[in-house]
Amino acid sequence: MSNNQIVVQEVRHAIEKMAPQFKAALPAHVSTEKFVRVTLTAVQMNPALLDADRRTLFAAATRAAQMGLLPDGREGAIVTFGNNAQWMPMVAGIMKLVRNSGEISTWSVQAVYKNDNFDFSLGDEEHISHKPALSNRGELIAVYSIVTMKDGEKSREVMSVEDVNAIRARSRSGKSGPWVSDFAEMAKKTVIRRHSKRLPLSTDIEGVLKDDDDLFMPPAEAETAQEAQEKPATSKRASRLQKVAEQAPIVDEDGVIDVEHRTPDQATESHEDSPI
Repeated sequence: MSNNQIVVQEVRHAIEKMAPQFKAALPAHVSTEKFVRVTLTAVQMNPALLDADRRTLFAAATRAAQMGLLPDGREGAIVTFGNNAQWMPMVAGIMKLVRNSGEISTWSVQAVYKNDNFDFSLGDEEHISHKPALSNRGELIAVYSIVTMKDGEKSREVMSVEDVNAIRARSRSGKSGPWVSDFAEMAKKTVIRRHSKRLPLSTDIEGVLKDDDDLFMPPAEAETAQEAQEKPATSKRASRLQKVAEQAPIVDEDGVIDVEHRTPDQATESHEDSPI
């Protein structure tokens, strides 16, 4: 058996042993078995995670469970920076949480390509018109976000691909991970984060949007933030995430959401221009 196979088995065994912790963190409508299966698949599909510090890997998986999101690359992803793993919510996951929160009526986030028929205007008569080409859409040129509030009022945000790339250039993760493999999704996430600053969202949803801020800070700022996190906090009680991570086994070596269709259980269970 190769060393890589041994590591895979070690990580698989450790994650499977964490099933009780995941079950305690997950909302009732998310199956523990499915969460463990998707997490194991995510780790096996990303060899860098096998080399990541195990405690950060377990903490990232636990954070995903606390949000009730799957690390499937769509709702969220576990990514690496150096030797550390970290949880990153993605567009579908953010939208899922917004839907469950019931704070707004609908939220549509779309990507615009060169051969689409696209027009927008600002000012007193704001509007966005978008007719996607059925084929050969061309390269990405913009992303936009439209939110309809509970009272019917609409809010809009449009970003060009140049705007998005300017943020990517300042991002800690701009040359790796989803920015490379799923640029359109990261572009949509960028416009979501900018738009969210003008929306009446709960602290829970704002926390999700800011949850991976340090992933996208310029390196110097990220290092400062990391140093601050590592300072002992004698006056604070340990968070639930910290407690779960400390208990983790150690192994050596499309946007359109309509909240009116959410279930009662889902409604109760949802517990830049800075770089994203």
